[in-house]
Amino acid sequence: MRSIFSTILIWGVATVGVSLVGYYATSRLLDRGRPHMHGGGGDMMGKTQDLQLEGARLALEEGGPEKLAQYLQRLDELFQAEHFLVDASGRDLVDGTDRSALRARAVSKSHRPSSTDSKIPAVLTRIPADGGPRLLIAVPPRPRGGGDFLPYYLWILLVILLLGYGLAVHLARPLGRLRQAVDRFGRGDLSTRIGSSRRDEIGELARAFDTMAGRIETLMSAERRLLQDISHELRSPLARLGFAVEIGRSGGDPNAAFDRIKREVDRLSGLVDELLELTSAEGDPLARVVEPVRLDELLRDLADDCSLEARAKGCRVVLQEDGPASALGDRELLRRAVENVLRNAIRHAPEGSAVEVELRLQADRATISVRDRGTGVPEGSLEAIFDPFYRVDDDRSRASGGVGLGLSIARRAVELHRGTIGARNAHPGLLVAIELPVGADGPA
Repeated sequence: MRSIFSTILIWGVATVGVSLVGYYATSRLLDRGRPHMHGGGGDMMGKTQDLQLEGARLALEEGGPEKLAQYLQRLDELFQAEHFLVDASGRDLVDGTDRSALRARAVSKSHRPSSTDSKIPAVLTRIPADGGPRLLIAVPPRPRGGGDFLPYYLWILLVILLLGYGLAVHLARPLGRLRQAVDRFGRGDLSTRIGSSRRDEIGELARAFDTMAGRIETLMSAERRLLQDISHELRSPLARLGFAVEIGRSGGDPNAAFDRIKREVDRLSGLVDELLELTSAEGDPLARVVEPVRLDELLRDLADDCSLEARAKGCRVVLQEDGPASALGDRELLRRAVENVLRNAIRHAPEGSAVEVELRLQADRATISVRDRGTGVPEGSLEAIFDPFYRVDDDRSRASGGVGLGLSIARRAVELHRGTIGARNAHPGLLVAIELPVGADGPA
């Protein structure tokens, strides 16, 4: 298979070669029709020769052969040719030399040497209408078809070849990098990127590959994490289900066994729901609906929705906001992020306390904070609570509900909107703060 590098180079050389051949052939054709090679009086060169003939005859009449010789010498120097004034028989009117052979060549050669006698001077003649003295011009031979300029053609050829080589490298090298990147990506290196800054079609192709690779890496990473998390998290409830089944078979309390089975089934069902929610948050970014989202309206809706759950826990939701704020993003993802944080706070809020939700605006950022009045978490776990399936060993344990995915879902959704999420102990309770860009900035 021929590479694009060699193809461009071969086409460049072929183009230059055809151009040179065409130029050479055109030069030969034009050279055959040069005006100074014709004896007719209708062209410029013919009229020039008529003037030369008239001047020679005038010099002969006024000063004789001596002045004629001076005049013809000036013509020789000016036109780089030999000029002779002869009579009808071919006798030179300056020194009497017989020029009949030269006159015969001018008549018989059509005023132009053939390719076989290119070293013989061409002889032109001007014959006056009155039959008087005529002018013979012996033009020295010269290379045909631009041969004098052949070295310059070779330099042009060299320059064009260098430019063609540079063009071939300019086009072939990024394609080679693209091929290597595709090969590495196909072998499993999903972090492969080209990072091209070119502005042409090759750069667009490289950026399209980077976008595709990023999407595939995101989807593959989410799938791998999902499989790992599922395999890790399903072991315990499945083991307890098997234990409950054995209790029922061995003649133990069947109601207790069925209650255990029901609890584990509910826990597995909740696990599947949250895993699907996490996978949706880590899915294809380009498949989301991006639109302006009013954060103040979103918080009011969530506060109303979660109030019933808060009253069932013996607490309440209190909302404070600075004013209207709009962020560009996926409304469902943003709602899911704040809702998970809010429900987590309600779950751990003491009876009779308030869960405080605040919206604060500062420059181009909006901060949503959710605080409960519970026991908080150890300082060393403030970062880890946002990891999938992480649970602390005190009040915020498995018995308090959830499988440890709510805050992980919230973090992923916030990061996709170029935001940040963090937690700190508020003494008492835990405060989770979400920062989001407002205005023109959209999701990542």
